Amino acid sequence: MSYVVLARKYRPQSFEDLVGQGHVSTTLENAIAKNRVAHAFLFTGVRGVGKTTSARILAKSLNCVKGPTSKPCQTCPACLEITVGSDVDVQEIDGASYTGVDDVRKLQESLPYRPSRDRFKIFIVDEVHMLSNNAWNAFLKTLEEPPPHVKFIFATTEVHKIPVTILSRCQRYDFKLISALAITARLRFVLEQEGVGFEDAALSIIAREAAGSMRDAMSLLDQVLAWVGVDGEKLTAEGVARVLGVADRSVLHGLAAALVDGDAEACLRTVGDLASQGYDLPHVARDFLAHLRDLVVAKVSNDPSGLLDLADRELADVKALAARADADDLTRLHQGFSRSFDDITRGGQPRATLEMTLVRLARRPPLLPVDELMRRIADMERRLLGGGGGGAAPGAAGHGRPMQGGGTPPGQRRGASSADPSTVPPAGNVAAVPRSTAPAPANGPVDGPPPFSARQNGSVNGRPAFSAPQNGAVNGRPAFSAPQNGAVDGPPPFSAPQNGSVNGRPAFSPPQNDSVNGRPAFSPPQNASVNGPAAPSAADLAALRAVIEIVREKRAPLGSVLEHAALLRIGPEGLVLGFENEFLGRQAHDPAAREVIRGALAAHFGGSPDLSFEILRPGSGAVTLAQIEGADRKARLDSARRAIADHPLVTAAIELLGAELRDVRLGHEDAAAAERMSTR
Repeated sequence: MSYVVLARKYRPQSFEDLVGQGHVSTTLENAIAKNRVAHAFLFTGVRGVGKTTSARILAKSLNCVKGPTSKPCQTCPACLEITVGSDVDVQEIDGASYTGVDDVRKLQESLPYRPSRDRFKIFIVDEVHMLSNNAWNAFLKTLEEPPPHVKFIFATTEVHKIPVTILSRCQRYDFKLISALAITARLRFVLEQEGVGFEDAALSIIAREAAGSMRDAMSLLDQVLAWVGVDGEKLTAEGVARVLGVADRSVLHGLAAALVDGDAEACLRTVGDLASQGYDLPHVARDFLAHLRDLVVAKVSNDPSGLLDLADRELADVKALAARADADDLTRLHQGFSRSFDDITRGGQPRATLEMTLVRLARRPPLLPVDELMRRIADMERRLLGGGGGGAAPGAAGHGRPMQGGGTPPGQRRGASSADPSTVPPAGNVAAVPRSTAPAPANGPVDGPPPFSARQNGSVNGRPAFSAPQNGAVNGRPAFSAPQNGAVDGPPPFSAPQNGSVNGRPAFSPPQNDSVNGRPAFSPPQNASVNGPAAPSAADLAALRAVIEIVREKRAPLGSVLEHAALLRIGPEGLVLGFENEFLGRQAHDPAAREVIRGALAAHFGGSPDLSFEILRPGSGAVTLAQIEGADRKARLDSARRAIADHPLVTAAIELLGAELRDVRLGHEDAAAAERMSTR
């Protein structure tokens, strides 16, 4: 006699033997007991969960000589013939083979005839979703009003392919995936009947690989019994893992332990061992992701036994490992691995992707809980505002002390780039108060580049602060004082002599303590003569800005051109502008442009002011409105940055949280706000 596979040999023969589908068996049993059996049933679910088996059990229950009954006798001719599939009144039809209208018509022709022996003529159509649309249409009337002695039982794995008109004529039963614990219990029963020893871990591997299908579990059990899985008449976990090409649960547990402990080398060695033994790494990644999920569940649940399909020993190991880690950290590991899961399973280099994912997760930086951060910040503010804490700054108290979770203190990570707050001079007006202690050049011209004086305590975030010399000029240009360790970003502030002449023109003397539109006035040297144009006064700058705004309303690009011109003279009598850039000069000299500018002058001063342009030699030191406003903004930005960086709350937050000052953005009233912040 030929060998009968375990899936057929131990196929359930009654509703009591049906595993994992209690909701279906109970409903059908009650329908039979109350004589409320429908004429058409639709069983749907994944492969191997008991759809066809339930259809046969229902057929035996309806046609048993002692029935209809929910417990068929299994001894009458009807029960025996239905079990082996030879009953002439119970026909099993493969929907993939009988898909056309002609097949349905042949079936319909046999419906009026009563069954030859049994109580009902039953048609079991497997894979019914394979029928064509025409075949379904031919079935509609018959399925809605069949003869009283006819019952239809449809089974499918793809219920979404069945027309809605058919679904409305059937009672639908959804078969669920069978839990791993139920599959393990059934496998244990089969092996006891077969007289084969086993390890619980071996059955757990088979149940996990079956993925909710009892038939798959039986087929896998047949496979491992036929290979080296039986070692001394005992089914071992090692043999099952080897024959199925999957990682043992202990290997997954060891990999998870190395990941929790941050041991990247152990993770790489484990992956290397799995790859050398020929395991399917995408399959390993899938099982490992499920194992990380089990760790999270074991951590957050007081009784995870009902939520995890694990053997008792495996459950104890998972709970022990979960107790060593934090719930947020375990959730972080699962989320990080799940994001890389698709790359591992679908990529061309699964091993490299898996290894790099594990290394990245093993080297994850420690996290500080948000509530702990908020508590520290609140405590810091309380000490600063209340004067408590012994007078020590919060950042100083934690400097050099390891953070919670094993992180490196922010002060140590920043290294030498952190300046001592006590040595940083107070913020102030950069244009008026030099921040450098180096002497400024003496009166008189100096050949060569402008001298720089270094700021003693470094620069703020790599941006130097500029201070203008009190008495001196360089080749007609004002001398600048800049830090040694920094680069000059943008045009520097300009100063003009008060008592001198420029190219034969009288120099304009700005007010000493004045501002225009909230912008600080520029302080020129007191006693110096220069060869270039003088910086305009605050009043002249205000008049030029007003004219440019009128021009911008009519012709915006022309307003930008005028901002890059040097103001030589402005007043009711006219406007004289100088250009070092010939291209911009030609644009301003255009007849249409001149008319727009004359109109703006007339609107501002009245009358008919004159307009003229001059071409300045390159390097003449001419000061444009764009340069002045750029230097002004640079000074205000530098002042605001210093004020923010020197503020005790910001300093303490940087030291405590390891933050850094990335950017400072100015508004219309930023200068006043920065000044208030620096004096707080």
